[in-house]
Amino acid sequence: MKRNLLIGASFLVLLLALSVAEVSLEKTADAQAKGAVMAPRYEVDPFWPKTLPNKWHIGLTIGVGIDAQDKVWIIHRNNQLSDSEVGSEGAAAPPVLAFDPAGNVVQSWGGPDAQNRYQWPESNHGITIDHKGNVWIGGNGGPDSHVLKFTQSGQFISQFGRSGANISANPQGLGSNDPENFGRVAKITIDAKANEAYLADGYLNKRVAIIDMDTGKMKRFWGAYGNKPSDENMGGYDPDLPLIQQFRSPVHCADVSNDGLVYVCDRPNDRIQVFTKEGKFVSEKRIAPRTRGDGSTWDIAFSKDAEQKYMFVADGKNERIYVMDRKSMEILTTFGDGGRQPGQFFAVHSIAIDSKGNLYTTETYEGRRVQKFVYKGLAPVTKMDQGTVWPTTTKKQ
Repeated sequence: MKRNLLIGASFLVLLLALSVAEVSLEKTADAQAKGAVMAPRYEVDPFWPKTLPNKWHIGLTIGVGIDAQDKVWIIHRNNQLSDSEVGSEGAAAPPVLAFDPAGNVVQSWGGPDAQNRYQWPESNHGITIDHKGNVWIGGNGGPDSHVLKFTQSGQFISQFGRSGANISANPQGLGSNDPENFGRVAKITIDAKANEAYLADGYLNKRVAIIDMDTGKMKRFWGAYGNKPSDENMGGYDPDLPLIQQFRSPVHCADVSNDGLVYVCDRPNDRIQVFTKEGKFVSEKRIAPRTRGDGSTWDIAFSKDAEQKYMFVADGKNERIYVMDRKSMEILTTFGDGGRQPGQFFAVHSIAIDSKGNLYTTETYEGRRVQKFVYKGLAPVTKMDQGTVWPTTTKKQ
């Protein structure tokens, strides 16, 4: 009798689940038929990542990347944690951490090399895992005119550029037209087919620079609108003045889409500029153009469908993520808000997406964390600003 009741109850639960799914699909189909705008929907996972081992703490978290196994890699500035943050029993985590999809730390390494084989950045910035599994790191400290490449276990592979070669005080520095060194690289993006790395170069220079992934040889570079880059001081950003013909610092991302376009975050100018891979200007989009100071366009990630229909833009000044149609660059909806709770942001700095469409963000300044936003499928857009995307269901850790 009990067995029959259990079977009956299980069957009823299954029917209810199927009914709910059917209703959801019908609503989505109805919305699509009525021409409603559809966009990816997200909920924050407040239980990700899990507690760090060894009573570790993380500092300014200024880079996130995803590898082929969906491990989530972050880089942070462990040298900027105060004693009061760490406490008497805690410790600063190594600068590079990798988490498995469940949120467990599975790799940890980084920092200056005792054997002097490479120069660790004075201020590390950005982390990217290429199609061969190698880890690339940039830096935006004073002397950081180089990038580094490591294995996933932290074994050194290559250094491209020389630390200190392009600082402002160096009269021999060629600045944004230097063919060998860089100027405080913010982010590195990989074009696997061409075996090229795109550098958002960046915090001192004002250009996109493309290098050979194996040799580090500079292949080409360009400034805003495809112009020859200039280091001329253009003054502060004024939204009421005509757009300037050069990038301002920092040039914060240069992401390559599947259809061969390069999307550049001209952060202080509140705009994204789009180019061909050869540097020909295609179009631009201004986002929150009255944003001053840190600017509005901090980082970009593309959706995982073959066409990369959607683009996600992190705005650390206005504390939100823009969900956009990539080709038209129309903003479809936004989520996020300022605050300390899950799903809220304090200087959301970087964004990345895994193979399942989940988004990961890091926060700099006093934010100092990584968050996961779970992909919940496409849904009709009912309001432009979603605010904090709390989970609609809860789970136990």
